[in-house]
Amino acid sequence: MKRIAQTIGLRPEHRAEYLELHSAVWPGVEAALHRAQIRNYSIFLHGDVLFAYFEYHGDDFEADMAALEADPETQDWWKLTDPCQEPLPDRGDSRQWTELPEIWHLSPPPRPLS
Repeated sequence: MKRIAQTIGLRPEHRAEYLELHSAVWPGVEAALHRAQIRNYSIFLHGDVLFAYFEYHGDDFEADMAALEADPETQDWWKLTDPCQEPLPDRGDSRQWTELPEIWHLSPPPRPLS
């Protein structure tokens, strides 16, 4: 399993539209995310900054992301959501969101000795 964290700006003039869209994400978009082996996906908001977290449970991240990007319903969704977002200047090669490196993760607690 691969953990992914991303961030992007939210254009203040599109805030209400973006929040409305995410109050009822299209079922086809959610289905495409599931097909791409994405689980535990959340988007958080702080001021005008969006933070996303998801877990990838597949075996070929690049192929699954390419299939997601090729999905027609996802492309239509992005036509609505992309104008609401303000990509950060350091996003590198990413399409929209800036990926954040993981620097620490809490491990499961140790098993008690029996």
